[in-house]
Amino acid sequence: MIAAFQFWAFLFFLLFVTLSVLGEDLLSCESKSPSASGYRCDRNVHPIQCGTFAILRTNSFYDSLFNLSSYLGINRYVLGEANGFSPDIEFLAIDQPLIIPLDCKCIGGFFESELTKTTIKGESFYSIAQSLEGLTTCKAIQEKNPNATPWGLSEKILLSIPLRCACPSPEEISLRTKLLLSYPVKQGDTIAALAISFNTTAERIIDVNRRSQGGSFRPEGLSPASTLLIPLEGKPKLESFTKPQQPNLGYPAASIASSKIHKRKTKIRMMRVYIAVAVVAFVAIVALAAVFLFYFLKRKRNNLSKEGDTELQKLSLSVRTTSEKKVSFDGSQNDLDGQIIDATPHKLLVETYTIEEINKATEEFDSSNLIEDSVFHGRISGKNLAIKQMQTSSISKIDFGLFNDAIHHHPNIIRLLGTCVTEGPDSFLVFEYAKNGSLKDWLHGGLAMKNQFIASCDCFLTWNQRLRICLDVATALQFMHHIMDPVYVHGNIKSRNIFLDEEFKAKVGNFGMARCVEDDVAKGYLAPECLKQEIITPSIDIFAFGVILLEVLSGQTPIRSGNGTEGEDEVALSEKIKVILESENADELREWVDSALGENYSFDAAVTLANLARACVEEEPSLRPNAGEIVEKLSRLVEEILLEREEQLIISESSCKPLFKAEATSTTM
Repeated sequence: MIAAFQFWAFLFFLLFVTLSVLGEDLLSCESKSPSASGYRCDRNVHPIQCGTFAILRTNSFYDSLFNLSSYLGINRYVLGEANGFSPDIEFLAIDQPLIIPLDCKCIGGFFESELTKTTIKGESFYSIAQSLEGLTTCKAIQEKNPNATPWGLSEKILLSIPLRCACPSPEEISLRTKLLLSYPVKQGDTIAALAISFNTTAERIIDVNRRSQGGSFRPEGLSPASTLLIPLEGKPKLESFTKPQQPNLGYPAASIASSKIHKRKTKIRMMRVYIAVAVVAFVAIVALAAVFLFYFLKRKRNNLSKEGDTELQKLSLSVRTTSEKKVSFDGSQNDLDGQIIDATPHKLLVETYTIEEINKATEEFDSSNLIEDSVFHGRISGKNLAIKQMQTSSISKIDFGLFNDAIHHHPNIIRLLGTCVTEGPDSFLVFEYAKNGSLKDWLHGGLAMKNQFIASCDCFLTWNQRLRICLDVATALQFMHHIMDPVYVHGNIKSRNIFLDEEFKAKVGNFGMARCVEDDVAKGYLAPECLKQEIITPSIDIFAFGVILLEVLSGQTPIRSGNGTEGEDEVALSEKIKVILESENADELREWVDSALGENYSFDAAVTLANLARACVEEEPSLRPNAGEIVEKLSRLVEEILLEREEQLIISESSCKPLFKAEATSTTM
């Protein structure tokens, strides 16, 4: 009899291990699962963007609002509003489910909602995926951060974390599905139980996940550390987790005879007896399995270590030599004898290109590749790049140390990828490419909007896009002013140096080049203390950012003639906004807002933005808000817009899509 129980216990153990391994394999950086990169999307079928939600249970990593806001960048006010508690609450109970609002986008064939995580020393991509309980995977993080080493991360590295999400298809919307909730599966979850908790049907859950995951979805075996999509007809409620509702079965609930209930109770009692006996055998088997697993992992670790040493030797072509050390692109440092000098994986070296490579990339600087001024479009190894020509004497003024460290890589900052220093008067910088040009191009119709890269069109930035761009720029400033040590002052924040990628995410250009641009700062962006006393502090960036807010709001250039006609006295936007707000005339502000927006914007939000801009351009530096306060304000503004449109699908953020004549469009440094 005992032998029989041991046999069944062993089968149960194998099933448990198999399901757990499936979940763990999905989290692994080496995962071969087609679902590891996220839920697939087709822009011809799915909306390219939608507002949705995910469930995240508090754990030892994220048990306070401080951790959630500091390390995951989740706004505590938005979190408090979504979950019905005060943003002033600090500590949260472990295993408490939280509703996380997500901005889900279809990018590169996969849905994702991007968070910016600040790392803790010693973390790895895998441990981050584990801490988020399957809402992302190591492979997905690796794909978003190809230049960062997955293991042994340094402190305060900013990583782009793609959370798993999805937008409902038109067919699903027709079935009253307004959003798809990303739910991290925990031990013991079943589809039937989840259908009851979320007031939906098991059939709808299975149908949605089969369409999103294809053949890889198996409803009979939910594994922890994986994610399930739950179709909902409205915003999820926390009561779903504590007070299960009667499931919407789609047909009248059948009455259950009392005899069936009695039989079920009897069967449950018998199962408890079997389980109690099986647990004894199970514990013994687990102990043996643990010993076996320990030796297996130890042996595997030793093999990986040997393979890593071999791999490092093969990377000799990607090694840069400094003094007597070799520094490889993945951060490992070995001396010439192969001994480990510094294994901290934090180096992201700027590449060195030859003039021949630059000539080939730009087709000998063909005029068809000219973007604007001295910036050319180029391609190296199939990758689109922006190549800027500048004086060789200015190269020495660039702070290359900022680009050689992954700590200083931020998703809202244009990256310097390489240099080409020549013996002649001109050298070259190679930058990350921004496909949608600069903010100035879109607000003021610059040259890049009229050249061969973007076809002629009546395009403009929508209100939502403008708010997100402002938030992106503020986030970059928060990084420079509050996270970088020592503090970094950009010194040349202006709309021409704000670049937009394919998804209209904003990136700040000219980072690390503060000493190169003393004479290039545009009139209208300079703070009074910088003009009068040449004082350089973070507050001068805040003043310039305030001017950008005013450009975004009005569509006007930083300085223009009084009545918009030639011959009139020039008026700065930073002064004009003071006059408008002091008049307390709502109609005057409405007339001042960019006419391209028409009525497609929130006037209340415009008033908030105008007052924020007014605070940023205060003459007294101490009265200006800091970057952290600006991010807080703009985050709430953006989230309020999302909540207002919660029941509307955002089919496209842009009023029209540029017709790209080339694979890439413009970037100007």
